[in-house]
Amino acid sequence: MSDKPDSEQIDDIIAQQSGWKHDVYVALRAAIRAGDPAAVEVVKYKKPSKPEGVAFWTHEGDVCFIDVLKSAVRLTFSKGARLTDDALFNTRLDSKVVRAIDFSETSSVDARAIAALVEEAAELNVQAG
Repeated sequence: MSDKPDSEQIDDIIAQQSGWKHDVYVALRAAIRAGDPAAVEVVKYKKPSKPEGVAFWTHEGDVCFIDVLKSAVRLTFSKGARLTDDALFNTRLDSKVVRAIDFSETSSVDARAIAALVEEAAELNVQAG
C-alpha cells in the first residue's frame, strides 16, 4: 500500500508508461478532468499482478477508469451502456452495464468527445444519488 495521495499514485502509473501508451494516458486524464473537474481520482484493485492498481475517477460513484493492456489503453465507463452518445465505444459492447474504448498505437484521443462522455456519466451518478 502506498501512503501517497491517489492522484500522485496515478502520476506514478502514468510515469511507468512509455511512448504512445504514455501519451494516450495523459490525454485521457486531461479529457476526464475537463469533463468533470469535480471528479475524484482513486486507485483501486491493487493485486500482485498489478501492484500499482487501476486509476478510477469517481463522482458520487464510479465514472470511468483507465487500464493499460498489452496492446491498448482502455477507457471504461462504469455505466457506459446508459450513455446516449455511444459512437466512440469499440469494446465491451456486449456488456449490459459497462462500455469501453480501446486506444491503440494509431488511435487519436478526441478530448472533447471523451469530456462529454465523462460529463454525462457523472451526471448519471448525481441523478441516481
